[in-house]
Amino acid sequence: MFDLSSVDLLDAFTRELRLCKLRSDEHVVVLAEPGSRGDYVAAAFGAAKACGAHVIAATVPGGTPAPMPSTHTGAGPGLTSVLNDTTAQDLLKSADLVVDLTREGFIHAPVQQEILKAGTRIIFVCDAPDVLIRNLPEEADKAAVLEGVELLKRSSVMRVTSDAGTDLTVRLSGSKPEFQCGFADDPGRWDHWPSTMVLCWPEISDGRIVLGEGDILLPFKEYVREPVTLEIAAGHIEKVTGGAEAKLLNTFFEDADDKWGRSLSHMGWGLMRTADWFATAMYGKDELMGMDARAFAGNFLWSTGPHPVLGRESYAHLDIAMRGCTVSVDGTDVVVDGRLAGDSRLTDDG
Repeated sequence: MFDLSSVDLLDAFTRELRLCKLRSDEHVVVLAEPGSRGDYVAAAFGAAKACGAHVIAATVPGGTPAPMPSTHTGAGPGLTSVLNDTTAQDLLKSADLVVDLTREGFIHAPVQQEILKAGTRIIFVCDAPDVLIRNLPEEADKAAVLEGVELLKRSSVMRVTSDAGTDLTVRLSGSKPEFQCGFADDPGRWDHWPSTMVLCWPEISDGRIVLGEGDILLPFKEYVREPVTLEIAAGHIEKVTGGAEAKLLNTFFEDADDKWGRSLSHMGWGLMRTADWFATAMYGKDELMGMDARAFAGNFLWSTGPHPVLGRESYAHLDIAMRGCTVSVDGTDVVVDGRLAGDSRLTDDG
């Protein structure tokens, strides 16, 4: 959206790779496909060199769309050219750090777990240049999200409410709390630049989710215009009612013909204070992945479809980002009316 120079990108990628704790004795693979941004490939390559690391830029054939094509969301199976090529897989497993500049990444592909088990770190980069730079993470972001993870680990219930009518009770037992902090600094770690969020993978949740005007449906990258009510029982969407967006969601689930499409997947809250809720409206749909919405500080993010903890593979993956919710974990408020608990802004404008 803004005209950024190659120097700006090189500086941002260098700062990012240093947050990933890239050392001079490590090997980096910059993974791209023909549709990847050439300026990102150059910036990542130059940044690795600036850190003194060994670096290889690898371009693989573009991905094949998932059975139900995603909209720039990472919900697909990953690049089939890598999934079907053990030589490519071995290259990624041999790297200390992979900078993944492909359009869909490997977020829900089983092969990613094999690569991570080899100790490889993966940082996925997909959004627009000014989105990356505005949301460049800080080292302290990791401590903030880990605090949320520890709270989830020692708790049994998360409750989400809103003035719009949301009242969802989530059982946390076995939910495998996780996080994204925007950089991958531990062996076997995958992360996403930009992102700062706490999430978990619960099996059971019950109640009601009410989407209000201005909430965001991803990967459609559409703002909700009329309230949508979703009735949830045992982690499954039993009924969707409301206006145009309710019809959109019902049609999506029907067309997907996916047994897990109406099952809830991960959920949690964002902590990225630099995120812009309106970024989704300011770019073309193919220009960004929508991490401003997904990681927006004080949001409630929930999803449908794939659930690795329960072994559910699904391409019917939606992320829905909501504002104005209160999120409480065993009685401790982490988000109050759409703002992070303890945020000084809670006292602003009443």
